[in-house]
Amino acid sequence: MSTARERILAATEELLASKDALAISTRAICDRAKVGMPEIYRQFGDKQGLLTAVACIGFERFLANKRRNPTTDDPVADLRTAWDSHVAFALDNPHLYRLMFTPAPESQPPAVEEARALLLSALERCRAAGRLRTPLELAGQSILTANVGVCLMALSFPGLYGAPEISRSVRDAVIGAVTGDEREDTRITDGIVLAQTLVGTLTGTAPAGSDAIARLSQALQESAPRGDE
Repeated sequence: MSTARERILAATEELLASKDALAISTRAICDRAKVGMPEIYRQFGDKQGLLTAVACIGFERFLANKRRNPTTDDPVADLRTAWDSHVAFALDNPHLYRLMFTPAPESQPPAVEEARALLLSALERCRAAGRLRTPLELAGQSILTANVGVCLMALSFPGLYGAPEISRSVRDAVIGAVTGDEREDTRITDGIVLAQTLVGTLTGTAPAGSDAIARLSQALQESAPRGDE
């Protein structure tokens, strides 16, 4: 038989399947979990504590999915596969993904470090194969920041940034830049910087305005492959 804590977590996850965390009331959670309002505070301290616990569950699933990615003889191809699986998870779990990657400053899920460690391990394989031309830490920061930025843009503005070719374009430019595997395209530099700005904006840790969004749009459009190339 499930405990009150388990029912509350399950109810919150179910509600997140169709609406954003900010739009979910504690009353709706309690009604679905069939518990009284005080139970949330006894189990999690407050609503933010509950959301942090749900984000941690989301990261467990996210990381389990990452671990299932195949390991081949081509570590750079494996980086692309990992990028694509990251995007697929975000698109399949839009509200949960936003909760995971736009946490409150005081509630950073510890699993973020494991996600970073998995990426650095993949980059270590690239370095061992002589296919990394950027410092390891910088390469990891660039890839993860761009990957998250692409996902958040696709979820927030699907009509403008949800096309699969945008993700592929940024993926190939960023991974190519750190591994030397692709033709270097300096046009994407502005896109990487602005993806970082976007993440900062959505997490409340850095300012950005409409000018930044416009510049990111231009950078991504310019970097997208054209039919006559």
